[in-house]
Amino acid sequence: MAENRRPLTNFFFCSCVFTLTLWNNIKPSDENEFIANYSSSLLEDHSDYETKSLPLSHTKRLQFASADNKINHPSWDVEHNTSDSLVLSNIPENGISDLIQLLSKFNKTSGLKNLALNNITTSWVNFIKILQIVWHTSTEYFSIFKVKLMSNINKQSFNYDGTSLKAVIISNVSIQIFYFSQDDLYCIFSEMNIIALTISDSKIIHMLCPSKRSQFRFLNFSNNDLTDMVFQGCNNLDLLETLILQRNQLKKLSKVSSMTNKMKLLKHLDISRNMLYYDENENHCHWVETLAKLNLSSNKLTDSVFGCLPINVQILDLQNNQITTVTKDITELKALKELNIAFNRLTELPGCSHYRGLELLNIEENSILTPSSDFFHSCQNIRELRGGHNPFQCSCELRDFVNFEKKSGGRLVGWPESYVCEYPDGLKGTQLKDFQLSELSCNTTLLLVIALVVTVVVVAVTSFLCIYFDVMWYLKMMWQWTQTKRRVRKSHPEDLQSILQFHAFISYSERDSLWVKNHLIPNLEKEDGSVQICLHERNFIPGKSIVENIINCIEKSHKSIFVLSPNFVQSEWCHYELSFAHHKLFSESSNSLILILLEPIPQYLIPARYHKLKALMAKRTYLEWPKEKSKHGLFWANLKVAINTNLPVSTEMIVV
Repeated sequence: MAENRRPLTNFFFCSCVFTLTLWNNIKPSDENEFIANYSSSLLEDHSDYETKSLPLSHTKRLQFASADNKINHPSWDVEHNTSDSLVLSNIPENGISDLIQLLSKFNKTSGLKNLALNNITTSWVNFIKILQIVWHTSTEYFSIFKVKLMSNINKQSFNYDGTSLKAVIISNVSIQIFYFSQDDLYCIFSEMNIIALTISDSKIIHMLCPSKRSQFRFLNFSNNDLTDMVFQGCNNLDLLETLILQRNQLKKLSKVSSMTNKMKLLKHLDISRNMLYYDENENHCHWVETLAKLNLSSNKLTDSVFGCLPINVQILDLQNNQITTVTKDITELKALKELNIAFNRLTELPGCSHYRGLELLNIEENSILTPSSDFFHSCQNIRELRGGHNPFQCSCELRDFVNFEKKSGGRLVGWPESYVCEYPDGLKGTQLKDFQLSELSCNTTLLLVIALVVTVVVVAVTSFLCIYFDVMWYLKMMWQWTQTKRRVRKSHPEDLQSILQFHAFISYSERDSLWVKNHLIPNLEKEDGSVQICLHERNFIPGKSIVENIINCIEKSHKSIFVLSPNFVQSEWCHYELSFAHHKLFSESSNSLILILLEPIPQYLIPARYHKLKALMAKRTYLEWPKEKSKHGLFWANLKVAINTNLPVSTEMIVV
């Protein structure tokens, strides 16, 4: 009968615990990390297991799930058992006595290192008894999951001496009694002289400070109801290196910082998923200087949190808060190497001017449109950047970000899939790697240089043309014309209404005056006085300016005759007279110009400012003075026909 029942009591534990016999080979600096990983694994993996039969003598890990409330079978020879890990599950209250009897068979010389109890129902007294028995066995790691405490909780004595335990994990404790002394419950755990303690998912509202210097290096009280008052003023946790208080009821960050002030060796603090906030108008923060890793994720922290950070922190997690910008007026975090600000409300990439040693930066899932220029200049040591899933505005400012990726050698995590344009609408959905803008449209310096060069060229060309065509001279002439007209309009308004007094005004160079006086005037002014000529030497009015006299003579003459020669183009006043007459020609739409070419004028002799003369000679017919005397008669006849007009009878002659 025993042979038939033996396989039912030996079960293979296939997936729950680590092989922890290598603990002695782990360096002291790695202990906390090892315990944390071990605790996490056990907390995540304490469900019921299917059973399999294997010979007991060769089984290293055993799991037993009670089906008949009996687990202490006579065939189980604990003394010769080679298993180092044991899991016992589904033990009701009436099976606790068998459990205690079984555990009592283990001692300091047993090979059992890892013990886990899963889904048990017991009284407080028996719970303490189980804990006390295990305390004095060879077990180093003891885990209890899903516990129901059914009786009153009262003060129990406990012998902490001579234990092999290094870590205790208690998770998902349900207390069916509502009225009891909190100290009777918590003092059992606070006084434990072990390295690591985890009490999670148990709704505890407080934890006592140890009455003497504690050996705790690792404490995990996650998913409970602890408040800011926990460990306040506690001086006996000076060996503690890791403290996990995530998912509790912590609110004031300044109080939490003061809690750590006496924990002289604290390196890692996890206070994520609480309701923490920081009011800079309240108490200042006083963190322990040894704190190197701080998890503040999933709280209610805003920009003010940067005024309440431990100065020596190396790894900082601020994801899933309400941060809009990384303020610049903060204490420099020179030791910071990793910063996580994902899932916040940032609108730009933070610079690294206060984090010179920053190596890893996570700013995913924010509201960053374009990165700041300060980021690329101050964050040269970044070796890994997570910046995807932001609503990027594809503009010139984003080109530096794309260039950063090209030069980074893979430092931009998630590139290119996670980096997509959100704005403008025309580029929405475009990956940043496919976004292109010309150098000219984005390089302000280059654009300014080109604009400056173009401006200089335009000014130079304009200046050259002004000099070549004597634009300033024409402007001066037009100014004088305008001023003279205005002056005449004010002082002699009757002149503006006067009728034509002369048939022609003659403009010529003084060097050509012999031909004008000996040939032109005598042939035009016959004895009958049929043609009345206006000459500057006899018709200019003394006291008036030369320009004003020129304008008056031109306006009171039906025609303007210009005697053209090489001498004419060298005369400044002839140029004035030609320009004024040309202005009248276009302003009054009249045909009042008569050109007489006295001598041929080579093109190279005509100054640039005489471009009007060139245009007139190219477009208008002019009379050329013939060298043969036989053709003089025809010349005078054509000239008289050109100037022939009937002046009004009431014309008054100007007599000098």
